[in-house]
Amino acid sequence: MPDTESALADAIVTLLDHRAPGRTICPSEAARRVDPDAWRDLMPDARRVASRLVGDGTIEMTQRGEPVDPATARGPVRLRYPRDQDESGN
Repeated sequence: MPDTESALADAIVTLLDHRAPGRTICPSEAARRVDPDAWRDLMPDARRVASRLVGDGTIEMTQRGEPVDPATARGPVRLRYPRDQDESGN
């Protein structure tokens, strides 16, 4: 599973790098990139990897445009770079 988790982390960052600043992705987009045929099976892993990236400050997880805690978020979420990162261009 570490290879899958690394691939998911890479997919999340790559997808966000190719979006306009402030734009979001769905964790399912990363899962689809890693395994187009079995992406649904990867969704728990995609959310876990996204949670780890939130924890280290790389990304934010949002619902209805507002940052949420991955530990308590239920339902659909979106991922984005932190607002201060977007503004600084880093």
